[in-house]
Amino acid sequence: MILKDKSKPVLVTGANGYIGSWITKELLDNNYTVHATVRDISNKNKINHLLEISSKSNGKLKLFECDLLIESSFFPAMQNCSIVFHTASPFKLNFKNPKEELINPALNGTKNVINCANKIDSVKRIVITSSCAAIYTDAKELLNYENGEINEKIWNKTASYKYNPYSYSKTLAEKKAWEMYKNQTQWDLVVLNPSFVLGPSLNSKFNTSESYNIIKQIGKGFFKFGIPKLPIGVVDVRDLAKAHYKVAFNTDCFGRYIVNSSNTNFYELSQILYKKYGKEYPITKKYAPKWITWLFGYFFNKNLTREYVSKNINYEFKANNSRIKRELDNKFTPLFKTVEDTFESIIDSGII
Repeated sequence: MILKDKSKPVLVTGANGYIGSWITKELLDNNYTVHATVRDISNKNKINHLLEISSKSNGKLKLFECDLLIESSFFPAMQNCSIVFHTASPFKLNFKNPKEELINPALNGTKNVINCANKIDSVKRIVITSSCAAIYTDAKELLNYENGEINEKIWNKTASYKYNPYSYSKTLAEKKAWEMYKNQTQWDLVVLNPSFVLGPSLNSKFNTSESYNIIKQIGKGFFKFGIPKLPIGVVDVRDLAKAHYKVAFNTDCFGRYIVNSSNTNFYELSQILYKKYGKEYPITKKYAPKWITWLFGYFFNKNLTREYVSKNINYEFKANNSRIKRELDNKFTPLFKTVEDTFESIIDSGII
């Protein structure tokens, strides 16, 4: 059953982020009142795009300044809200202190948002943006699963504080959410586990998304030694936002949903870009064999450790997305359009 009651507001944490902005737009376009939390309400470069979206919709936008690490900061924003979309969580591939920059904000932020919801009777559903990173770490692991693919029943057991701490942070945060769900009866929980998110940004003036950084590096010719066939899944940020909207207001939805449209790799993404933009931008046609990446990759990107290269390159990523397609009839944008629209958005922003 689809919920259509629009009398109560909904909350979006991290509403000015890459994913949060599109979720906020989807809600405003469907005439909801959105309580949008941001970390710094005085930074106009981070919120003006939300104000512009709101001005063109029939929905209502109310901005609140909140800090993930301070539980009480969410109380004013969450008042009277029926649904909480928790999207705020750091996605960083370059960091100095994984505990402070990744793990604490993801884990404690989730706890603080849910603790707040437990004290506000109007909250009936929480929708959390997790990640496929909470399901697996390395593509080699998929060989152990049925059909060589991940599904919603699998949990990441190999990430740690020292090895792929981003995946570890997403795993800890989602597990904590399910633990807290079991200890109450007020609200139900839906979790979306997207793969690598690409697509245009709604904020042309400020975007630090890691997705953008990688595509920008490809466009600038950063991978001079060639681009490895590092396997990933991709989903369009616009499709992901629609998926959030659908699961939030469908009373039959519960549990985890993998949101992935394409099983691909970084070399394939680069060649989509090369085909259209190769004459204007220094996008390489070179493919980096595994042995070259194993030897030299770390010097170009600190995440390409020899252990990571050994467990990922030349393996395949496959994700079973049958649940979201079956239950929500979710349609996905073609990969080439997602990649091209991402690059166009980067060009428009003037950062390349």
